[in-house]
Amino acid sequence: MVGISNIKVRLMRYKNRREGLAMKVKIIRGGLLAAAIVLILIGVSQNGFRDIMNKAVRICYECIGIG
Repeated sequence: MVGISNIKVRLMRYKNRREGLAMKVKIIRGGLLAAAIVLILIGVSQNGFRDIMNKAVRICYECIGIG
């Protein structure tokens, strides 16, 4: 038969494991967010938005037969 103390130990292990996983997820999310911000800033500084808009306009004109 499983004692009450054994159940408490299992619950504590589960809780600690879950908290550790939550912390890892937060760290990964933070790292991805930081990387995304850096890459967006690099793209903006190199006028990447203008290039993408020009390509999008050309593609749309080609689709309708004007370009």
